[in-house]
Amino acid sequence: MTEALMIVIATIGVFIITLLVKGIRIVPEQSAVMIERLGKFRGQLNAGLNIIIPVVDKPRSVPWRVTVKEGGQKFYMVSQITNLDLREQVYDFPSQSVITRDNVGIQVDAVVYFQIINPQKAVYEISNLPIALETLTQTTLRNVIGEMDLDDTLTSRETINASLVETIDSAAQAWGVKVNRVEVQDITPPQDVLASMEQQMKAERERRARVTEAEGFKSAAVLRAEGERDARIAEADGEREAQIREAEGQAQAIELLANAEKSKLLRVQEALGGDTGDYLIGLRYMETLDQMASNQNVVWMPHSATDLGSFIGGYKTLLGQSTASEAETTP
Repeated sequence: MTEALMIVIATIGVFIITLLVKGIRIVPEQSAVMIERLGKFRGQLNAGLNIIIPVVDKPRSVPWRVTVKEGGQKFYMVSQITNLDLREQVYDFPSQSVITRDNVGIQVDAVVYFQIINPQKAVYEISNLPIALETLTQTTLRNVIGEMDLDDTLTSRETINASLVETIDSAAQAWGVKVNRVEVQDITPPQDVLASMEQQMKAERERRARVTEAEGFKSAAVLRAEGERDARIAEADGEREAQIREAEGQAQAIELLANAEKSKLLRVQEALGGDTGDYLIGLRYMETLDQMASNQNVVWMPHSATDLGSFIGGYKTLLGQSTASEAETTP
């Protein structure tokens, strides 16, 4: 009896210790556990040491999707968890096939950054939170991109992200979840569209190259024309300066000749006593006769020998008076 009693006492002790162990729950930091008593929600266990009633109190298990990477590929598995992570989490969903407004089918890969704000709602307001977020993201993604053309989807990722965050966060608030960001990682058009885009980009690069080359030729022509213009301007300025200098030299020469002629006439005037008219006429007459005599094709006959003799005699008289006057004035 003593051995049997000891076995019973040991069994009871083990059972009590097991119950005590099961009644102690240690919750990690930034985690929460939902406790149900006989199937009804009793309370929430926060981070730290918590005491529950074994058998009567039971943690609520929640289906949760887990991403596993093997060989460069992603696999998604669903497991049952009791500790809800209250930190910001990232869900990388499989790429989705979306049709744009211009009827182009594309593959879109997006990720959702969310955080559980109210663990009780995340457990009891939705049956499977990860699947719900994934489905909501896919539906919203189709709606947003379906209203845009292909070119807009490739150049307006920030607009797509903002629309996704606004729509998903508004719906997820009822589940106790805060959606912080939604990022579109990759947009992959079909192969034929990619080939057309590549040809378009090649044509655009060639067009830019031709435009750049034409602008280079234009700049060279402009510089060449400006150089020729500057050269012609410089040449014209040089010719003008030379003509000015030549004209100034001729003007000075004329002025010197005029001054010399003036001095000559003043002396003649002094010699003739102020009457230089006959002298000038005779001088001009003799110059004209000299020019006529030098022309071999002209035969000149005097109109009257008497007039010519009298004129020559008068001219000799004037010339003699002028010579005498110069001799007197010469020291």
